[in-house]
Amino acid sequence: INAEYMGILKYKLKYRKMSTTGKGGKARGKTASTKQVSRSSKAGLAFPVGRISRFLKQGKYGERVGAGAPVYLAAVLEYLTAEVLELAGNAAKDNKKTRIIPRHIQLAVRNDEELNRLMANCTIADGGVLPNINPILLPSKTGKTKEGEIEPSQEV
Repeated sequence: INAEYMGILKYKLKYRKMSTTGKGGKARGKTASTKQVSRSSKAGLAFPVGRISRFLKQGKYGERVGAGAPVYLAAVLEYLTAEVLELAGNAAKDNKKTRIIPRHIQLAVRNDEELNRLMANCTIADGGVLPNINPILLPSKTGKTKEGEIEPSQEV
């Protein structure tokens, strides 16, 4: 074997491309033709799992964040959002409006028992209050008192 041939062999060994198959068998790992699929689409969610995972890590809620935690949290947030929007849409439809405003969200949350318990300490800006009049303040339906007598007039 001459020196020129040895030089070529050393060059080829030094700069050869590593195969993706390893020791034989099927290719492992990512190949160039595979398309990236988000964790949200894998879980069938609209909420961003990756962003929630990043927020959990940056928020220092724990030293480590499991793979299932952001998926579960995204699913819960998506469910609650859909529930509130559905009820707020119904409230907007009752008021003959096509656009949801904070008042509709307030009415939706406060009229639902479970959502009201969840958001008991929350204030919704521009939400107003539920319409409520104490029955004592309403005028009586009949003009008679408890004893059966007619109420006296306010005039003297």
